Amino acid sequence: MTSPQKQRIKYLRGKGESYAAVADALGISENTVKSYCHRNNLGTGFITEQIQPINDICANCGRPLTHMTGAKKKRFCSDKCRMVWWAKHPEAVNRKAVYYFVCPTCGVEFAAYGNAKRKYCSRACFGLSRRATDE
Repeated sequence: MTSPQKQRIKYLRGKGESYAAVADALGISENTVKSYCHRNNLGTGFITEQIQPINDICANCGRPLTHMTGAKKKRFCSDKCRMVWWAKHPEAVNRKAVYYFVCPTCGVEFAAYGNAKRKYCSRACFGLSRRATDE
């Protein structure tokens, strides 16, 4: 691979061109382009290397967020903020696997998330049912 081809690869990848498009433009193998890009850190990170500030703020602490171009938009500035926010806002969780039952021990209706085989509303009711069958 010649020096002008290497410079052209850097230029085209910087513009966001795919490996196939670069290979077609230069008339070389796509795998050659991929190998060169990986060796020289011109892969997907090269395209998204420029940070462009977007006027978004962290949903938890209000700090400004910066996004990588081409990357998914951030909602939180850190994992800590993300965990704190979700702990404070359990109603925002989109739960699809909610099952409704009636406890055989106390007769109370309850909802269980993600467990279709649950029987009892609490460990206390489970314990009471175990003691009742032992006697």
